[in-house]
Amino acid sequence: MVSSDKVRWGILGPGGIANRLLADAARASNFTVVAAGSRSLDRAQEFAARHEIARAYGSYEALLADPEVDAVYIGVPNSLHHPMTMLALAAGKHVLSEKPYSRHPGQVVEAFDAADAAGLHLMEAFMWRHSPQARRFLELLPEVGELQSVRGTFAFAMEKASDVRLEPGLDGGSLMDVGCYAVSGSRLAAGAEPVRVFGEQTLGPSGVDVGFSGLLRFGSGLVAEIVAGFTSNQRSLEAVGSNGTLLSRDPWLDEVGGIELNGRPETVAPNDAYRLEMENLSAAILGTGKQLLGRADALGQARTIEALYRSADTGEAVSLEG
Repeated sequence: MVSSDKVRWGILGPGGIANRLLADAARASNFTVVAAGSRSLDRAQEFAARHEIARAYGSYEALLADPEVDAVYIGVPNSLHHPMTMLALAAGKHVLSEKPYSRHPGQVVEAFDAADAAGLHLMEAFMWRHSPQARRFLELLPEVGELQSVRGTFAFAMEKASDVRLEPGLDGGSLMDVGCYAVSGSRLAAGAEPVRVFGEQTLGPSGVDVGFSGLLRFGSGLVAEIVAGFTSNQRSLEAVGSNGTLLSRDPWLDEVGGIELNGRPETVAPNDAYRLEMENLSAAILGTGKQLLGRADALGQARTIEALYRSADTGEAVSLEG
């Protein structure tokens, strides 16, 4: 039970994304960050000092034992999202888990079942879905008429030879890291879950995919293309319909470009999507709002990603029907 008008958050995994998450947290209307936890006390203390956080813990378990933490953000490597979420839920904490929650649909079901049983909130942290640009994209989407195709891309040139995103044991790879955004955007634009997928991957020296391309077919007949990678720079979401084209030049990070409807720029006032997602979940926890993303979206993501990897491994299309 939250004992104040603001949700008290703890940060598990004070890495780069956690730093970005808190960049605008001082403006938050309904939450405050009170604790940071890492496997290294020094790292937790440095992070806490940088963000003016009151308490730092040298283990995740110590933070989860803090009775003055209502909810936790989980920013650890991909393969640890599920076990850390289960520990947090068992400790009575609401959870915002960094994307992608998992590539295993069964883990998504297990986590949301646990959250529901405990009366806790769990949300996958697709911050882009909370942005003004995403909302405007959805508002304008009917203007293109009947959808004919969707294309989502997210790739960047990775300069580091060693990175957690290149580690197979940590569920690294371009589809998991950035391609999941393109999957999310394609599913959002289609307004449905794919019924069949086909994937092709390019493996790097460590064994993870450094490039991934996929096709998602929906029940309406719509086909979406997704492109992900660690070797080029692409960020876009495009919907082509019977009446024209809607293009978001940087839907995921909202750093460059904007939205164009049939080549006409649309003005969208920027806002911090990371703060907005924490405010959204905090409102749900406080009972003053409804969380944007839940079980259905997280499960749709995991099922699609799992099927894409299975298709890339076998060289055959994978059905998601039934």
